[in-house]
Amino acid sequence: MSPLTRLPRRLLGATAIASLVALAGVSGAQAGQQQYEPLSASVQAALQGAVSDRAPGHPVFASHALRDHWLSEMSRQLAKRIPDARYRHDLLLSVHYEATRAGLDPQLVLGLIQVESNFRKYAVSSAGARGYMQVMPFWSKLLAQSEDNLFHLRTNLRYGCTILRHYLDIEKGDLFRALGRYNGSLGKADYPNKVHAAWQRWAYQPPAELITAANQTAARP
Repeated sequence: MSPLTRLPRRLLGATAIASLVALAGVSGAQAGQQQYEPLSASVQAALQGAVSDRAPGHPVFASHALRDHWLSEMSRQLAKRIPDARYRHDLLLSVHYEATRAGLDPQLVLGLIQVESNFRKYAVSSAGARGYMQVMPFWSKLLAQSEDNLFHLRTNLRYGCTILRHYLDIEKGDLFRALGRYNGSLGKADYPNKVHAAWQRWAYQPPAELITAANQTAARP
């Protein structure tokens, strides 16, 4: 059985705060080709609401110290791919916000971006998938958001995380199959295994003292 057959329970809830595991470098990029599938009216309305919520993103961390440490570690690892520090920080915080908002591990999303576009903002696949998370253009039309620019940082992340969450819901938490749907290669192991490898290699462990301090602050009346 593939290690990706079932998504860990802590990632299934829509409000889950994912633990921090960092992204590893994977040299290639593999463009996504989500397949068009008819949606029920209720599902379409739910997805439309998810992508059209444009509230400012504020990533959720247990403390400012944990936020700063995570951001520093992730930024250091992304520096060679994205030299602009300010943009790099914006990307990382946006990924954390959109992933957490969708009940996904931010490091899983970073791994998916690594495999899909190798962090190229304007990447376009042969099938026309666009941006960091290689979102197919039919999604914006399907969700009545045809004016959305899928190369825009937050728009691309919002769509990509919403789509992956949708596929996870369809597959009842089966990450292997959800990733196959995302890439248009359902049932094949190559793509899910690449994402899994990217997700696991950038291991991150927050310092124990920061976790202790955050817990103590949370416990105060």
